[in-house]
Amino acid sequence: MSKRILVVEDEEHIADGLAMNLEAEGYEVAIAGDGISALDHYHKGLFDLIILDIMIPGKDGLSVCREIRQSGGRVPVLFLTARDRQSDRIEGFLTGGDDYITKPFDLQELLLRVAAIFRRQVWYGTIEREQSRYQWSDSWIDFKTYLAHGHGGDVELSQKECMTMKFLVEHANEVVSRDMILDAVWGYHVFPSSRTIDNFILRLRKIFEPDQTSPHFIHTLRGAGYKFTPGGETNA
Repeated sequence: MSKRILVVEDEEHIADGLAMNLEAEGYEVAIAGDGISALDHYHKGLFDLIILDIMIPGKDGLSVCREIRQSGGRVPVLFLTARDRQSDRIEGFLTGGDDYITKPFDLQELLLRVAAIFRRQVWYGTIEREQSRYQWSDSWIDFKTYLAHGHGGDVELSQKECMTMKFLVEHANEVVSRDMILDAVWGYHVFPSSRTIDNFILRLRKIFEPDQTSPHFIHTLRGAGYKFTPGGETNA
């Protein structure tokens, strides 16, 4: 079955050009020109990806993505925007975006990013054929439901938080670089900055580390990256 993509873009020539090229790649495409109709399309149809311009009328793209995530929606979101500040990119990822590309963009790069998002979804989806719940010490995470339990109680994680933890769990007791995490969870070319990873690690520590100043499980190794030690370790 073809992947279904919703393109949310108020510039008609860009929306039509994207739809034509995505359809040439074998995808099914629907178009929305504003935030309100984007949410209407989302609630009426099952989409595998949303390409979402941030500066759209009605409701901006960040608000649309936020509403989708708050409603429990896990559909990947690729932000399309003229904004190129690092703070804007971080805000997009923390809102629940999966990728971020700025205008003007190279069409081939966008198509490659779409394909990369679907590959990462396949990687994360392998958890459904394994044991979905992983436990260490007094904490646990369920990769299928996005629920987790840490020192502060139960919490619902974002998909990117779950994907980051999945990568750390797969490489437990190993040192992994920021580049390795970026490549697996975001795609290194998407956002070549350590700040993205650092922000997500801090969020995960708030959930799973009783003492964030002296972590036992998720360690930073200066100049090397991170190490997850499920058995606990005071000096990584």
